[in-house]
Amino acid sequence: MSQVDFHQVTTYLQALQKNICKGIADFDGGKSFEFDRWDKNGEKGLNGFGISAVIKDGDVFEKGGVNFSCVEGLRLPASASAHRGEIANQPFKAAGVSLVLHPRNPYMPTTHANVRFFSAGEENPTWWFGGGYDLTPYYAFEEDCRHWHQTAKKACAPFGEEVYPRYKKWCDDYFYIKHRDEHRGIGGLFFDDLNEAGFDKSFEFMQAIGDSFLDAYLPIAEKRKDHPYGERERNFQIQRRGRYVEFNLVYDRGTLFGLQSGGRTEAILMSMPPMVSWDYCATYAEESEESRLTNYFLKPKDWV
Repeated sequence: MSQVDFHQVTTYLQALQKNICKGIADFDGGKSFEFDRWDKNGEKGLNGFGISAVIKDGDVFEKGGVNFSCVEGLRLPASASAHRGEIANQPFKAAGVSLVLHPRNPYMPTTHANVRFFSAGEENPTWWFGGGYDLTPYYAFEEDCRHWHQTAKKACAPFGEEVYPRYKKWCDDYFYIKHRDEHRGIGGLFFDDLNEAGFDKSFEFMQAIGDSFLDAYLPIAEKRKDHPYGERERNFQIQRRGRYVEFNLVYDRGTLFGLQSGGRTEAILMSMPPMVSWDYCATYAEESEESRLTNYFLKPKDWV
């Protein structure tokens, strides 16, 4: 097995953060990202640093964040070791880039992406890669869903025909809001515990996913950013954002890991939308675009 190189991973992740921030800021055209470095110096047994990059009140994006973090801790949190009992409470290293973009226009989808690396234990450490990206539309279009999944499939293709179907299903299963009995969006890719191919090949796959994100998202954003909308669509967008909050606070492993490990709270909760509402028992006509979102688009299906 090839040697694990934590520095190589963090170097790539910092470059990825910069590239995505530039791509998103150039696309928005109105605002740039504000970069905020934070440091952990032994508080709660955590050392390391991170760089939070936030865009808000832009021409396109109401709020967005692209966060990099690189930390070491004395005890691996329960959220990261729940399926790996042998490494519970072991010293760990973790690095990743995580992003969420909340557009202003309801016809433009929210998106999330994450790529990360973990290492636990000091002698012969257990390590793995994880990540993926998913799309959360409010008013959905089949051509957008196809483009999103075709880009994801293309990124996976060099690593085997079985990779995209496997990680596509994992994404569908993961981004499921159990208490609502509905999926958060139209899926994409989700992978975790990736190490069986060795460090170099696993790292190469993580880079392929990270590098394909802008190709997956920006063409959709370009099509939808100027779509006309009114108060009805805006209200529906804000109401559906509540599902996003529910998933992230109840189920999301990244949010739970960050909070359990003593990470920077502002960076961890960066994913929350700027405006959200919970309408009591909101209902929509059966043939409406709003109902079609949940009755058709949020049902897992083969888009490619």
